[in-house]
Amino acid sequence: MDKRIAFIGGGNMASAIIGGLISQGMAPAHIDVVEPFAPARDQLHTSFGITAEATAGAFLNRVDLVVWAVKPQIFKEAAGQIQAHTRGALHLSVAAGIRSDSIAQWLGTGRVIRAMPNTPALIGKGITALFARPDVTAADRDWVSHVLASTGELLWLDAEPQLDAVTALSGSGPAYMFYFMEAMTEAGAAMGLPSAQAYQLAVATFIGAGELARQSTDGPEVLRQRVTSKGGTTYAAITSMEQDDIKAQFAKAMQAAHQRAQELGDEFGGA
Repeated sequence: MDKRIAFIGGGNMASAIIGGLISQGMAPAHIDVVEPFAPARDQLHTSFGITAEATAGAFLNRVDLVVWAVKPQIFKEAAGQIQAHTRGALHLSVAAGIRSDSIAQWLGTGRVIRAMPNTPALIGKGITALFARPDVTAADRDWVSHVLASTGELLWLDAEPQLDAVTALSGSGPAYMFYFMEAMTEAGAAMGLPSAQAYQLAVATFIGAGELARQSTDGPEVLRQRVTSKGGTTYAAITSMEQDDIKAQFAKAMQAAHQRAQELGDEFGGA
């Protein structure tokens, strides 16, 4: 915890990781942040006692790890401002879609790890998939695992293209869950429940079903079948969904997310 870490971008995901590091004992003085927006810099100071900088500078020469928490469309520009200071560092990117070949080219180093977290990382309940380039050592991987430990589960991948599938599944996945919660809440209210109670029931149902699936040795199909008595209420609902081909529509939506993840690499990557 005595190494120095720099964050390029100080938004929600960076704050989640920073909060976890500080809770593990890292001193705020060992964390540098480059964040151009003043309100975000103020929030970092209020929350963690970190004085973030608006622009890159020589202070980055001393960092051991750089965490790239920027939007894909500004990654290349930001890398151009920072790469001269950080070629000896390990780099961890949480930017969607930007491939490690582009990152390595922009930064002049092959020590690059890509990660795809999701927003439950903000409360330590996320899952993050990671891919490491060949120049990344086992010690580097262990260190990044330690840095991200407080955000939730970690899953190391063998092939970088799998990250686009992860983006479509778990990276965007919380939004799907919230979308279904919206639908369940609206339907519950339409059936006579107060909206607040309908929402409480929807949220508790997602949490409970997820935890049941986590603890069970059975797959989701078996768990679903156990709730679905033929001729009962659940059977009526599932039959209606199957008639509307909801699974295929959901798969189509995830394919759209997967395609967009690939497009981000094409649009904002390259030389």
